[in-house]
Amino acid sequence: MTRPVYARLDLQALKNNLAVVRRAAPDSRVWSVVKANAYGHGIERVWNALGATDGFAMLNIEEAILLRERGWKGPILMLEGFFHADDLPLYDKYRLTTSVHSNWQLKAIQNAQLRAPLDIYLKVNSGMNRLGFTPDRVHSVWQQLRAMKNVGDMTLMTHFADADSPQGIDEAMRRVEQAAEGLVCPRSLSNSAATLWHPEAHFDWVRPGIVLYGASPSGRWQDIANSGLKPVMTLGSEIIAVQNLKPGETVGYGSTYRASGPQRIGVVACGYADGYPRIAPHGTPVLVDGVRTGTVGRVSMDMLTVDLTPCPQAGIGTPVELWGRDIKIDDVATCVGTVGYELMCAVAPRVPFITG
Repeated sequence: MTRPVYARLDLQALKNNLAVVRRAAPDSRVWSVVKANAYGHGIERVWNALGATDGFAMLNIEEAILLRERGWKGPILMLEGFFHADDLPLYDKYRLTTSVHSNWQLKAIQNAQLRAPLDIYLKVNSGMNRLGFTPDRVHSVWQQLRAMKNVGDMTLMTHFADADSPQGIDEAMRRVEQAAEGLVCPRSLSNSAATLWHPEAHFDWVRPGIVLYGASPSGRWQDIANSGLKPVMTLGSEIIAVQNLKPGETVGYGSTYRASGPQRIGVVACGYADGYPRIAPHGTPVLVDGVRTGTVGRVSMDMLTVDLTPCPQAGIGTPVELWGRDIKIDDVATCVGTVGYELMCAVAPRVPFITG
């Protein structure tokens, strides 16, 4: 490792978080969501640590094939289903469960030449208006699928738009109940927020995503502070230079920060080309040698600068935590007006990952 920036993954924390999910939904099976390359953690790095799951859920068929080639024999759910009819032979070969959300998929399944029926997750549009059939259509689509020789087990699914907000899931649940009227079927409704906070929506399968990686579905770390969830990813680096500013001197591009008095500044080997957000404002929290401080000046491509006033002992080589156990990724995300999901997924390929 040349530059000191790194992303360390705590695989024991990942196992712990899956156990927290099981305690929250003890009567449900668990789809561990590993889409977006396991939320930026690397599906190949983490899937074994989630080996106690009941199934994996994702989007990309390449990642599904990777899991099969690595030896995963359990269920794999493709959350957005197949994107083209000619994907179906691969779904058949690798025995993937597909969601179905559009009319064209019905025709594609009916016309496919498969070795064995595929299990289906029929998606209900419960108000998010992204994917899925409206509740008034679900019964007829269900019967249409049920009559196809290419269809195996079927489950009703939806995705909640507001499970992490005060608006809650009441209206979405009303639409799901409308859709399910007259059907005897398993259901998979709960995302991370509903898994933690809406037990009435657990049913047969829950689909946790962000909570597996130790961040909050609401974007507020305080909301999961007592849950037992632990951050999996630590983005860390070191101080590579120190500057002693005189009153009035500035830091970084655009001279956006000006010292009001004598001030010691640390230069950290991490920038927006590593995935740290360029728009991070002055004071975005950082941990330097175990002491909480904040950024100063504009984040550069390869470096950022931090205030060393609270940690006068810090110098070249001092460790820096940009997010992780002590600096919550949700807090950093709040400072830059986004969510922890985005920061996780944005860690750049040039950052080396260390697993432990």
